[in-house]
Amino acid sequence: MTEEFEPALVPELLVTDIDRSIEFWCGICGFELRYSRPEERFAYIALGAAHVMLEQVGVGRNWVTSELETPLGRGINFQIAVPDTDAIVKSLELAGVGLFMEPEIRWYQLADDDAGVSQFLVTDPDGYLIRFQSSIGRRPTVR
Repeated sequence: MTEEFEPALVPELLVTDIDRSIEFWCGICGFELRYSRPEERFAYIALGAAHVMLEQVGVGRNWVTSELETPLGRGINFQIAVPDTDAIVKSLELAGVGLFMEPEIRWYQLADDDAGVSQFLVTDPDGYLIRFQSSIGRRPTVR
């Protein structure tokens, strides 16, 4: 991290195998490994302004509020804005990773207009749901 950009929210995901998670997030989905603490089985990764911490269960300090059951990501999805969703879909296909939801174009109503996105969903190896999306612009809301 640099002093220029320090995100206000960085989720820390407990994972069952840090190496497998780094391969998925960085090797397949395009995140960059910013730094790691191998002895603690910890990694800090980023893709643009999206920052995530990964920590292996059972090593280091795990803050666990209840028993962990797979999939670990129940009830949450992480929306990550990327320049090109198609490139990530192709990378996932090459790696043999299935999608949770196929790519789609979707328009969402905002206050005064609609925002268009190209998006898809995939789960990471521990079941965290990730929604990658790319902006396709804005249009007036049709009422």
